[in-house]
Amino acid sequence: MPATVSQVANGLKARLATISGLRTFSYQPEQVNPPVAFPILESVEYHRAFGGGDVQMRFTVMTVVGRYLDRVAHTNLDGYLSYSGATSLRAAIEGDPTLGGVAQTLVLDSGAAVGSLTVAEADFLSVSFSVLVHA
Repeated sequence: MPATVSQVANGLKARLATISGLRTFSYQPEQVNPPVAFPILESVEYHRAFGGGDVQMRFTVMTVVGRYLDRVAHTNLDGYLSYSGATSLRAAIEGDPTLGGVAQTLVLDSGAAVGSLTVAEADFLSVSFSVLVHA
């Protein structure tokens, strides 16, 4: 039986938590205290295989790095976008493609949409990552 959306979101949170200093949630938090990352469900596709054997879930992992005008935030962005390294989101998430056994596999296929996120009249530097999970 395929994993639930909550199981996958919790698995993504657990993988994100392997990055030292990154606050993680399995949902969008009410308050933003960077650096923070959380998954947002974009879509669920059923019937990718006979008998419901390959349910695909597409998540966007939103990462808020720091204040938009902060030079350190822009420097930290490089680490999160890197293919490998201690702060690489790709390396952290793909470090366990089964998310602790709840998924068949996954791929973080892109990091994009670097931009500004306004919360409570403050501008934050953010980047989103696209993750396809085969539940």
